[in-house]
Parts: sequence; C-alpha cells; structure tokens
Amino acid sequence: MNAPSKPNAQLETGRATRNRLSSVATAIHLLKAFSESESEIGVSALAKKLKVAKSTVHRLAQTLVAEGLLEQNPQNERYRLGVGLFALGTLVRRRMDLPNEARPYLFDLRKLTGETIILGIPSDGAVMHIYDLESPQALAMKSDLGARKPAFCSAVGRAIYAFAPQAVVDEMLAGPLTRRTPKSVTDPARLRAIFAEVRERGFAMEDEENEPGIRGIAAPVRDSSGAVIGAVGIAGPLQRLSLEALEGFSQPLLSAVATISSRLGYTAAYQHGLGN
Repeated sequence: MNAPSKPNAQLETGRATRNRLSSVATAIHLLKAFSESESEIGVSALAKKLKVAKSTVHRLAQTLVAEGLLEQNPQNERYRLGVGLFALGTLVRRRMDLPNEARPYLFDLRKLTGETIILGIPSDGAVMHIYDLESPQALAMKSDLGARKPAFCSAVGRAIYAFAPQAVVDEMLAGPLTRRTPKSVTDPARLRAIFAEVRERGFAMEDEENEPGIRGIAAPVRDSSGAVIGAVGIAGPLQRLSLEALEGFSQPLLSAVATISSRLGYTAAYQHGLGN
C-alpha cells in the first residue's frame, strides 16, 4: 500500500486541529448553557441548546465530570456545574479583589514615603506588577505595569516566593538565573538564605539587584487561607534612600499589608516570620 501523500497528511492534520478546536468551543458553550434558572440540564436539553448530537454532549459532559467542572445528579442523571469551576473562579476573584482592597493603602504609603509603590503577584516563577503608583518626585523609579520580571532579584518577588512551596522555589532556582545588575545574587544557596531571612523578618529588601540605582523593600499579602498571593513594595533611587531609610519603611509597610490581608479574609494575627 502506498504511503499517503504529504498534502493528504497535512489535510488530515488540519482537519484534526479544527475538530479539536470545535470540541473545545462546544465544551465552553456547554458550560455556559447553565444559569441560575437552569442549574441542572439533561443530555437531550443540552443537545438541543447546543445544536449538536446527544452523543457529543454525553462525551464532552463525561470529560468535564472527570475534571470536576461538571457533576451529574445521581437521582435524575442531569448535569450541573461542578466545584472545580468554583475553585477556578476563586482564583480569578482573588486577583480582582487584591488591587481593589489594596488601592487606598497603596496611596497612603506613597503619601507617607514619597516613593514609588508597587503591588505585584506571582507569575510562573516570576513577578508581575499589577498596580504601580509612581513617586511624585522628579527622580523616581518608573512604572512597569503589567511587566513580568525575575522574582529572585526583586524585593517584591522575594517577599512572595520566600513563602512559596518548596517545589516552586526549587524549580525557580534550578532555572537560569540571569544577572540583571552587577549586584544581582544568582547563587541558589545564597538566595535560599535570603528567603529564610525574609521569613524571619517579614519583609524583603533589594539593593540595586534588579535595576541599577534603585533600592526597594516589600512585604507579602495573604488571603483568607493564609497563602501569600502578592506583595506590596516601596522603591526609590539610592541617592535619596539609604539602606537605613529604606528599612525605616518596614513598619508602615507591614502595617499596610496586614490591613490589606485582613480585608481579604486573613484573620490570624499577622506576625513577622510567619511561614506557609
């Protein structure tokens, strides 16, 4: 038997890709079919809503059940949204709640310190700035909103990942750690020691390790479960911020993150060195 020609193989590959995309779209429409007025729907009704075969609905529904995104009522065999969606929604809500709850305290910190205030979140072993308030002074750290930056050499990143699960830290430190300035620490053993110091003190510091001429301090923000979901940082030029002056910001910073954490549902007493 002759081997299929290359154009035929490409055609089959294209068709398979379209089929997969079609299945993904149908699965999304299936989940969106549920509403407050229709919290449970059977296969026939779903097939009618989606205008697809019942066999297709059954196959997709079983896959979604296996992933926890759907559940099947054993009494009537109808489907309903699963708790897996609640978990995903909670992740989204945390990220939406964090900047909203933090905003007034970020403004207070800028007014108190006169320096740039940063709100960052973890992002695949890095850190992303989701809120930046630039210093009103002429010489200031510039905003980098939305940018992903290495976490190992920034105060905001260290304040977050010092409290991350060991596996997450191991993965981050196993990757290439590119020196961003002559002062950047890239030795994994030294970084682990720095993370331990952050857990002990409750805040992280950087001294021209992420950007030349910039110093910073940051402390972690926790959610209702006690997990660190972000960090608030204060950064400014070394011409204005000695290390002593920077560390002097630690108490108002810790007070701010404690208040933000409590507004996110964290009820335990906020203490220096609180671990995972």
